[in-house]
Amino acid sequence: MKEKFIQFMQGRYGVDTLNNHALFLVIALFVINIFFNNRIVMLFGYLIWFIVIYRMFSRQTYKRYQENEKYLTAIKPVQQFFNLQKKRMSDRSHKYYRCPSCKQMVRLPKGKGKIIVTCPSCHHKFEKRT
Repeated sequence: MKEKFIQFMQGRYGVDTLNNHALFLVIALFVINIFFNNRIVMLFGYLIWFIVIYRMFSRQTYKRYQENEKYLTAIKPVQQFFNLQKKRMSDRSHKYYRCPSCKQMVRLPKGKGKIIVTCPSCHHKFEKRT
């Protein structure tokens, strides 16, 4: 049985990040529907679920790959924002500022008062209070 499934899945796209996030959205919609019992939410959940299954069993791997790449580039700023927030929470001894010239993120030690910072990428000097 396992060999037949492996043979069936050969040449098919399978699971990627877009499918994983869409499945998470489907589960969230179904849980919301348990509490509010709304047909529109249920239909929307089934529609997304159908799209996930279609993408998973699709033989047009190049198109599915392009869809996933577009999705990844769209969510990259959101992921970077949350990764930076996570880093800021774990690194309490430093403060993070952006260079006003090139927008590069600069990490400065806390408790030093007013300091003149030199950006490591563009060498622009600016004053910040830490």
